[in-house]
Amino acid sequence: MAAKTLTDDKHGANMTSYVTGFVLSVMLTLAAFVMVQMHIDGSGLGRQAVIGGVAGLAFAQFLVQLVFFLHLGRETKPRWKLVMFLFAVIVILIIVIGSLWIMYNLDYHMMPKSEEQINEYMNKQSGF
Repeated sequence: MAAKTLTDDKHGANMTSYVTGFVLSVMLTLAAFVMVQMHIDGSGLGRQAVIGGVAGLAFAQFLVQLVFFLHLGRETKPRWKLVMFLFAVIVILIIVIGSLWIMYNLDYHMMPKSEEQINEYMNKQSGF
C-alpha cells in the first residue's frame, strides 16, 4: 500500500500549490506590514489610503487561502464545498453583526446621558 503524499491528490493539490500559497501569503502579509510601518514612520501614505490598502491586501490574502489551501474551485464539481463555505460565511456574519448590535445597544442604554447622572452615580458608590 502506497503512502499518501502531497503530490497530486484528487483535488489537484500538490507541494507546488502549497508552496505557492505560502509564498503569496507571506508576501501579502509583509506588504501590509510595510504599508502600516511606513505610515507610522510618517514616510508613507495617508490614513485612508493605508486602511484601503490593508483591506485590499486582506481580501487578496483571503482569496489566496481559499484557492491554495482550501482548494475551493479546483474540483470538477465544487458546489458542495461552495455551499458549505457560503453557509460558514453566513453564520460568521450573523455572529459578528449580532455581537456588534448587542454591544452598541448595551453602550447606548448603559451610558449616562449627562454629567449630572455620572456625578450622581459616583456619589452613590461606596468609597467615593
